[in-house]
Amino acid sequence: MAGEFRRYLFPHDHPRLAEVRGLDPHTYGEFARKPGTFTGGLVEGWAPLYLAPFRGVTEDGSLREGQYPLTPAAPGEEAPVAAMVAAAEALLGLLTPEDRERVAFAVDAPEWQTWANPEFLQFDTGLRLEFQPPQVREAALALVRASLSPKGADLVHAAMLVNGFLGDVVDLPTLLGEWSYNLALYGNPDLRAPWGWQLYGHHCAVNVLVVEGRMVVSPVFVGAEPDEIDEGPHAGISGLFADRIAAGLAVMAALTPEQRDAATVYREMVDPAMPPGRVHPGDERHLAGAFQDNRVIPVEGVRCAELSAEARARVLDVVATFVRLLPEGPRAARLREVEAHLDETWFSWIGGSAPGDVFYYRVQSPVVVAELDHHCGVFLDHDTPQPFHVHTVLRTPHGNDYGRAWVREWRSRHDQVT
Repeated sequence: MAGEFRRYLFPHDHPRLAEVRGLDPHTYGEFARKPGTFTGGLVEGWAPLYLAPFRGVTEDGSLREGQYPLTPAAPGEEAPVAAMVAAAEALLGLLTPEDRERVAFAVDAPEWQTWANPEFLQFDTGLRLEFQPPQVREAALALVRASLSPKGADLVHAAMLVNGFLGDVVDLPTLLGEWSYNLALYGNPDLRAPWGWQLYGHHCAVNVLVVEGRMVVSPVFVGAEPDEIDEGPHAGISGLFADRIAAGLAVMAALTPEQRDAATVYREMVDPAMPPGRVHPGDERHLAGAFQDNRVIPVEGVRCAELSAEARARVLDVVATFVRLLPEGPRAARLREVEAHLDETWFSWIGGSAPGDVFYYRVQSPVVVAELDHHCGVFLDHDTPQPFHVHTVLRTPHGNDYGRAWVREWRSRHDQVT
């Protein structure tokens, strides 16, 4: 229901908002690290994870070697590398020498893994866009548009605009803004050699790498609280994840009653049957979010090999909504890769599946992890998940998040030392 989130606004002087009102991102970042606070506990748990050598998400701890051969892109499936290079060079041309140094990292730098989706700065990697002049901000958004599909770029910008809208609604404009995001470049913009970029901040984190005309857009986190803008200059933005929600429900509708029961791992979003830790204080039911680059995520639910052709097609529809961020050619290649592993794909569900229900789902295979979860309030006052607070995550398991498997193969071919 439009505007439903307004029933859950904190009073303006509530400590949740008042104690951080007026802080800038850096002072709030320090505040968020305080032991004993909600955010301090998150930082304590996440901080050591990115330092571990990158391996990739797996279902059992064993990497599938050779899962991602760096083959030439099929005709018509090439990434828009030339446009990306031009956009990146235009951005770099606007920066001071100090900022050009600050924004640039090696193509396999561990800083790739510092992205996070909360509003507080845990790692200040790259350039903070809100402190850049308007022409730099717009050049950063132009790089996003040169790299992603029109719908993908619109979704990313919509998440940023919703973040600014939330800041206005709760009167925290210094912490929640359209440009409260960090941008970093990895590798040198090049038509063939590997390079990419990263944009991250509250409810939006996108990692993109291209090499030899191929493209990886992963990991990706896109969310919204609320998932609409009901007033102001951007009023009318709504339903950012309507396609992902509808696609998940369509899978459940296509299952037999027995399969639906098997897919439903837990019937309640916070279920007494859940083991300790299954609902994370920050990620809630998500398993593949920030700092989970090496997580072991066992498969669960129902296996697509056992489903009808209709249900299998609906699972592919779910993945299609997630990879819609990619331009048309790389998207076709990605969907073909996912379909080739469809018999090894699992679909799982938590919560209800009737209209208006809140839920979590995951599509998981050797080449994709896609998750959607309805969340409790952070800047809105609700301690049970609501339909207007949505988080989604996309991963490329078995070592090709950040295009890392392709980077290793490219370097081995070119006799370069990491």
